[in-house]
Amino acid sequence: MSRPPGDAKDFSQEDEAIARFREALKQRFPLPVPTPAKNKRSTAKTLGLLLLAMAAGAAWVDPAYQSQHVASQVGQRQALQLADGSTILLDSDSEMTVSWHLRTRQVTLKRGQALFDVAPMVYRPFLVDAGSAAVRVVGTHFNVNRLEQEVQVTVAEGKVAVRGAATDAVALLGPGQQLRMRKGVPGQVTQVSADDVSAWKDSRLVFESTPLAEVIGTLQRYHRQPITLMDASLARLPVSGVFDSDHVDRLLALLPGILPVSVASAADGAVLIKSRDPKK
Repeated sequence: MSRPPGDAKDFSQEDEAIARFREALKQRFPLPVPTPAKNKRSTAKTLGLLLLAMAAGAAWVDPAYQSQHVASQVGQRQALQLADGSTILLDSDSEMTVSWHLRTRQVTLKRGQALFDVAPMVYRPFLVDAGSAAVRVVGTHFNVNRLEQEVQVTVAEGKVAVRGAATDAVALLGPGQQLRMRKGVPGQVTQVSADDVSAWKDSRLVFESTPLAEVIGTLQRYHRQPITLMDASLARLPVSGVFDSDHVDRLLALLPGILPVSVASAADGAVLIKSRDPKK
Protein backbone atom coordinates (compact mmCIF):
# COMPACT_ATOMS: atom_id res chain seq x y z
CA MET A 1 0.00 0.00 0.00
CA SER A 2 1.53 3.27 -1.10
CA ARG A 3 1.63 6.34 1.14
CA PRO A 4 1.17 9.97 0.05
CA PRO A 5 4.41 11.60 -1.15
CA GLY A 6 4.00 14.36 1.43
CA ASP A 7 4.22 11.78 4.20
CA ALA A 8 7.55 10.33 3.01
CA LYS A 9 9.46 12.02 5.81
CA ASP A 10 7.24 10.51 8.53
CA PHE A 11 7.42 7.12 6.80
CA SER A 12 11.23 7.11 6.58
CA GLN A 13 11.56 8.17 10.22
CA GLU A 14 9.25 5.34 11.25
CA ASP A 15 11.26 2.80 9.24
CA GLU A 16 14.50 4.05 10.78
CA ALA A 17 13.00 3.69 14.28
CA ILE A 18 11.87 0.14 13.51
CA ALA A 19 15.28 -0.84 12.16
CA ARG A 20 17.12 0.77 15.06
CA PHE A 21 15.20 -1.05 17.77
CA ARG A 22 14.30 -4.30 15.98
CA GLU A 23 16.96 -6.56 17.50
CA ALA A 24 16.58 -5.12 20.99
CA LEU A 25 12.84 -5.49 20.82
CA LYS A 26 13.07 -9.07 19.55
CA GLN A 27 15.15 -9.95 22.60
CA ARG A 28 12.75 -8.16 24.94
CA PHE A 29 9.56 -9.55 23.35
CA PRO A 30 10.47 -13.01 21.98
CA LEU A 31 7.73 -14.96 20.26
CA PRO A 32 7.08 -18.45 21.71
CA VAL A 33 8.17 -21.33 19.48
CA PRO A 34 5.05 -23.19 18.25
CA THR A 35 4.95 -26.94 18.85
CA PRO A 36 2.70 -29.38 16.94
CA ALA A 37 -0.12 -31.12 18.80
CA LYS A 38 0.66 -34.75 19.60
CA ASN A 39 -2.95 -35.88 19.97
CA LYS A 40 -6.49 -34.65 20.45
CA ARG A 41 -5.98 -34.24 24.19
CA SER A 42 -3.37 -31.54 23.54
CA THR A 43 -5.75 -29.41 21.47
CA ALA A 44 -6.55 -27.06 24.36
CA LYS A 45 -2.87 -26.69 25.15
CA THR A 46 -2.11 -25.91 21.51
CA LEU A 47 -4.84 -23.26 21.39
CA GLY A 48 -3.45 -21.75 24.55
CA LEU A 49 0.00 -21.49 22.99
CA LEU A 50 -1.53 -19.94 19.90
CA LEU A 51 -3.24 -17.26 21.99
CA LEU A 52 0.03 -16.56 23.76
CA ALA A 53 1.75 -16.23 20.42
CA MET A 54 -0.91 -13.82 19.22
CA ALA A 55 -0.56 -11.75 22.38
CA ALA A 56 3.21 -11.68 22.01
CA GLY A 57 2.75 -10.73 18.37
CA ALA A 58 0.56 -7.81 19.42
CA ALA A 59 3.29 -6.68 21.81
CA TRP A 60 5.78 -6.93 18.97
CA VAL A 61 3.59 -4.77 16.71
CA ASP A 62 3.78 -1.80 19.08
CA PRO A 63 6.06 -2.53 22.07
CA ALA A 64 7.20 0.14 24.51
CA TYR A 65 10.91 0.85 24.60
CA GLN A 66 11.00 3.87 26.92
CA SER A 67 8.74 5.20 29.69
CA GLN A 68 8.76 8.00 32.24
CA HIS A 69 6.71 8.40 35.42
CA VAL A 70 5.73 11.92 36.48
CA ALA A 71 3.83 12.98 39.61
CA SER A 72 3.08 16.37 41.16
CA GLN A 73 2.52 17.31 44.78
CA VAL A 74 -0.37 19.39 46.12
CA GLY A 75 0.14 22.98 44.98
CA GLN A 76 2.72 21.98 42.36
CA ARG A 77 2.52 21.76 38.57
CA GLN A 78 4.91 19.76 36.40
CA ALA A 79 5.80 20.70 32.81
CA LEU A 80 7.18 18.02 30.51
CA GLN A 81 8.75 18.58 27.08
CA LEU A 82 8.78 15.46 24.91
CA ALA A 83 11.43 14.66 22.33
CA ASP A 84 8.94 15.07 19.48
CA GLY A 85 8.14 18.66 20.48
CA SER A 86 4.92 17.84 22.34
CA THR A 87 4.37 19.40 25.76
CA ILE A 88 2.36 18.21 28.75
CA LEU A 89 1.47 20.32 31.78
CA LEU A 90 0.48 18.18 34.78
CA ASP A 91 -1.83 19.81 37.31
CA SER A 92 -1.52 19.78 41.09
CA ASP A 93 -1.72 16.39 42.84
CA SER A 94 -1.73 14.47 39.55
CA GLU A 95 0.14 11.47 38.17
CA MET A 96 0.92 10.04 34.75
CA THR A 97 3.22 7.70 32.85
CA VAL A 98 4.54 8.65 29.41
CA SER A 99 5.58 5.75 27.17
CA TRP A 100 7.29 5.74 23.79
CA HIS A 101 6.13 2.84 21.64
CA LEU A 102 7.37 1.81 18.24
CA ARG A 103 4.29 3.12 16.46
CA THR A 104 2.50 5.26 19.05
CA ARG A 105 3.08 7.77 21.82
CA GLN A 106 1.11 6.89 24.95
CA VAL A 107 0.21 8.58 28.22
CA THR A 108 -1.58 6.93 31.14
CA LEU A 109 -3.21 9.59 33.30
CA LYS A 110 -3.54 7.75 36.61
CA ARG A 111 -5.15 10.63 38.48
CA GLY A 112 -5.63 14.36 38.20
CA GLN A 113 -5.51 16.64 35.20
CA ALA A 114 -3.17 17.38 32.30
CA LEU A 115 -3.04 19.84 29.42
CA PHE A 116 -1.60 18.44 26.18
CA ASP A 117 -0.09 20.25 23.20
CA VAL A 118 0.70 17.42 20.79
CA ALA A 119 3.10 17.72 17.87
CA PRO A 120 1.58 16.16 14.72
CA MET A 121 3.01 12.81 13.60
CA VAL A 122 0.69 11.15 11.09
CA TYR A 123 2.07 7.63 11.51
CA ARG A 124 2.65 7.86 15.26
CA PRO A 125 -0.64 8.84 16.94
CA PHE A 126 -0.78 10.11 20.51
CA LEU A 127 -2.92 8.05 22.91
CA VAL A 128 -4.14 9.01 26.39
CA ASP A 129 -5.57 6.39 28.76
CA ALA A 130 -7.59 8.03 31.53
CA GLY A 131 -9.21 4.91 32.94
CA SER A 132 -12.81 5.03 31.77
CA ALA A 133 -11.90 7.07 28.68
CA ALA A 134 -9.30 6.65 25.95
CA VAL A 135 -8.26 9.55 23.71
CA ARG A 136 -6.57 9.28 20.31
CA VAL A 137 -5.06 12.25 18.45
CA VAL A 138 -2.54 13.00 15.72
CA GLY A 139 -1.76 16.59 16.67
CA THR A 140 -3.87 18.96 18.76
CA HIS A 141 -4.25 20.99 21.96
CA PHE A 142 -6.58 19.46 24.55
CA ASN A 143 -7.25 18.96 28.27
CA VAL A 144 -8.04 15.74 30.14
CA ASN A 145 -9.46 15.92 33.66
CA ARG A 146 -9.77 12.62 35.54
CA LEU A 147 -12.11 13.02 38.49
CA GLU A 148 -13.30 10.33 40.90
CA GLN A 149 -16.62 9.77 39.14
CA GLU A 150 -15.93 10.90 35.57
CA VAL A 151 -13.39 11.90 32.95
CA GLN A 152 -13.68 15.20 31.06
CA VAL A 153 -12.02 15.73 27.67
CA THR A 154 -11.94 19.26 26.23
CA VAL A 155 -10.43 20.33 22.90
CA ALA A 156 -8.89 23.76 22.28
CA GLU A 157 -7.43 23.10 18.81
CA GLY A 158 -7.58 20.24 16.32
CA LYS A 159 -9.66 17.11 16.76
CA VAL A 160 -9.61 14.09 19.05
CA ALA A 161 -11.43 10.77 19.16
CA VAL A 162 -12.67 9.57 22.56
CA ARG A 163 -13.76 6.03 23.34
CA GLY A 164 -15.41 4.88 26.55
CA ALA A 165 -14.22 1.78 28.38
CA ALA A 166 -17.79 0.47 28.66
CA THR A 167 -18.75 0.91 25.00
CA ASP A 168 -17.28 0.73 21.52
CA ALA A 169 -18.86 4.07 20.58
CA VAL A 170 -16.36 6.75 19.56
CA ALA A 171 -17.05 10.48 19.91
CA LEU A 172 -15.21 12.99 17.73
CA LEU A 173 -14.47 16.36 19.37
CA GLY A 174 -13.46 19.62 17.72
CA PRO A 175 -12.36 23.03 19.05
CA GLY A 176 -14.45 24.27 21.98
CA GLN A 177 -16.13 20.92 22.54
CA GLN A 178 -16.18 18.84 25.72
CA LEU A 179 -17.19 15.26 26.46
CA ARG A 180 -17.88 13.91 29.94
CA MET A 181 -17.31 10.18 30.34
CA ARG A 182 -19.04 8.67 33.38
CA LYS A 183 -18.28 5.04 34.24
CA GLY A 184 -17.00 4.51 30.73
CA VAL A 185 -20.22 5.74 29.08
CA PRO A 186 -19.99 8.95 27.03
CA GLY A 187 -22.45 11.78 27.62
CA GLN A 188 -23.46 14.42 25.12
CA VAL A 189 -20.85 16.63 23.48
CA THR A 190 -21.22 20.22 24.72
CA GLN A 191 -19.77 23.59 23.71
CA VAL A 192 -17.51 25.15 26.35
CA SER A 193 -14.83 27.78 26.66
CA ALA A 194 -11.57 25.89 26.23
CA ASP A 195 -9.75 28.84 27.79
CA ASP A 196 -11.84 28.51 30.95
CA VAL A 197 -11.23 24.76 31.13
CA SER A 198 -7.45 25.22 30.89
CA ALA A 199 -7.40 28.30 33.15
CA TRP A 200 -5.99 26.11 35.94
CA LYS A 201 -2.54 26.52 34.36
CA ASP A 202 -2.77 30.18 35.42
CA SER A 203 -4.03 29.27 38.92
CA ARG A 204 -7.64 30.12 38.03
CA LEU A 205 -10.57 27.78 38.66
CA VAL A 206 -13.64 28.62 36.57
CA PHE A 207 -16.98 27.17 37.62
CA GLU A 208 -20.24 27.71 35.75
CA SER A 209 -23.21 26.10 37.48
CA THR A 210 -20.84 23.31 38.46
CA PRO A 211 -22.27 20.79 40.98
CA LEU A 212 -20.83 21.26 44.46
CA ALA A 213 -19.60 17.65 44.56
CA GLU A 214 -17.51 18.25 41.43
CA VAL A 215 -16.23 21.56 42.82
CA ILE A 216 -15.06 19.79 45.97
CA GLY A 217 -13.31 17.15 43.86
CA THR A 218 -11.45 19.91 42.04
CA LEU A 219 -10.59 21.84 45.20
CA GLN A 220 -9.23 18.69 46.83
CA ARG A 221 -6.49 18.66 44.21
CA TYR A 222 -5.15 21.90 45.68
CA HIS A 223 -5.79 21.24 49.37
CA ARG A 224 -3.60 19.03 51.55
CA GLN A 225 -6.28 18.10 54.08
CA PRO A 226 -9.47 16.18 53.16
CA ILE A 227 -12.56 18.14 52.11
CA THR A 228 -15.68 16.12 52.88
CA LEU A 229 -19.27 16.75 51.85
CA MET A 230 -21.21 15.46 54.84
CA ASP A 231 -24.69 15.72 53.31
CA ALA A 232 -25.28 13.97 49.97
CA SER A 233 -28.30 16.19 49.27
CA LEU A 234 -25.90 19.10 48.74
CA ALA A 235 -24.00 17.40 45.94
CA ARG A 236 -25.92 19.00 43.06
CA LEU A 237 -25.97 22.58 44.36
CA PRO A 238 -24.57 24.82 41.56
CA VAL A 239 -21.44 26.90 42.03
CA SER A 240 -20.40 29.70 39.66
CA GLY A 241 -17.42 32.04 39.72
CA VAL A 242 -13.69 32.39 39.14
CA PHE A 243 -11.41 31.50 42.04
CA ASP A 244 -7.70 31.36 42.85
CA SER A 245 -6.40 27.79 43.15
CA ASP A 246 -3.52 29.04 45.29
CA HIS A 247 -6.01 30.11 47.98
CA VAL A 248 -8.59 27.34 48.22
CA ASP A 249 -9.33 28.21 51.86
CA ARG A 250 -10.75 31.56 50.71
CA LEU A 251 -13.28 29.83 48.46
CA LEU A 252 -14.23 27.43 51.24
CA ALA A 253 -14.82 30.40 53.53
CA LEU A 254 -17.05 32.00 50.86
CA LEU A 255 -19.28 28.95 50.38
CA PRO A 256 -21.73 29.72 53.25
CA GLY A 257 -22.37 33.11 51.61
CA ILE A 258 -23.43 31.63 48.27
CA LEU A 259 -24.92 28.27 49.27
CA PRO A 260 -27.05 26.98 52.19
CA VAL A 261 -24.07 25.23 53.77
CA SER A 262 -21.78 25.54 56.76
CA VAL A 263 -18.04 24.93 56.65
CA ALA A 264 -16.14 23.69 59.69
CA SER A 265 -12.62 22.47 60.37
CA ALA A 266 -11.95 19.27 62.30
CA ALA A 267 -9.13 18.89 64.81
CA ASP A 268 -6.94 17.20 62.21
CA GLY A 269 -7.44 20.03 59.71
CA ALA A 270 -10.04 18.25 57.58
CA VAL A 271 -12.78 20.47 56.14
CA LEU A 272 -16.39 19.40 56.73
CA ILE A 273 -19.21 20.84 54.60
CA LYS A 274 -22.71 20.36 56.00
CA SER A 275 -26.24 21.64 55.47
CA ARG A 276 -26.72 24.97 57.19
CA ASP A 277 -28.99 25.01 60.24
CA PRO A 278 -32.03 27.07 59.10
CA LYS A 279 -32.27 28.59 62.59
CA LYS A 280 -28.85 30.22 62.19
